[in-house]
Amino acid sequence: MKPNVGSLDRALRIAVGLLLIGLSLAGVIGPWGWIGLLPLATALLRTCPAYTVMGITTCKSGK
Repeated sequence: MKPNVGSLDRALRIAVGLLLIGLSLAGVIGPWGWIGLLPLATALLRTCPAYTVMGITTCKSGK
C-alpha cells in the first residue's frame, strides 16, 4: 500500500494514540482508551484505510 499519512498527520496520530492508551492504563477513561491503538497503527504503517477509500492523502510522496 502506498503511504497516505504525512509527517504532521503521523505525529498527531502517534500523540493521540499514546495519550488514549496512557489514559486507559491510568484508569481515567476505561477500556475505550485502547481505541488509541488504531491511530498508532496507522501512523506506524503510514497508511490509513479510511484515507484510501476517500481518496485523501496528507503525504507529499503520495500525490
